[in-house]
Amino acid sequence: MKKKTAVFISAAVIAAAAVTLLYPDSETSPTDKTAVAAANPSQRIEYFASHGWEVEEIAGKSITIPGDFSAAYEEYALIQDKQGLPLREYAGRDAMLYVYQVKNYSPESKKMLAELLVCDDTAVASMVYSEDAGGLRLSVS
Repeated sequence: MKKKTAVFISAAVIAAAAVTLLYPDSETSPTDKTAVAAANPSQRIEYFASHGWEVEEIAGKSITIPGDFSAAYEEYALIQDKQGLPLREYAGRDAMLYVYQVKNYSPESKKMLAELLVCDDTAVASMVYSEDAGGLRLSVS
């Protein structure tokens, strides 16, 4: 497994655990999901801004969302369910992963990054985390 993939999956597992601990009674059903337009840079930045995050895009790359979720990816999908993002509906599809530097939050002077996974011009997953990948991980909403 590539190092970046392992780091991403680890981040997803930790974030899922944090969300579950912080919001144990919060449940979102698939019908509660609303499409979040993410076709262009301004829409993607506005998505983060609507949740209080000031971001600047630093990278983007093409990926494929797994068709079958591993246990770690399933936990990442649970975070997306709680945020109302439709990751599960896009399993097995090609997508773009955009990475942003968070400008307005830096606990303990750590560089914070935000990710937005976009498929068919729709945001399907997102997360905020510390650059060291061993620290803080948060849902966007």
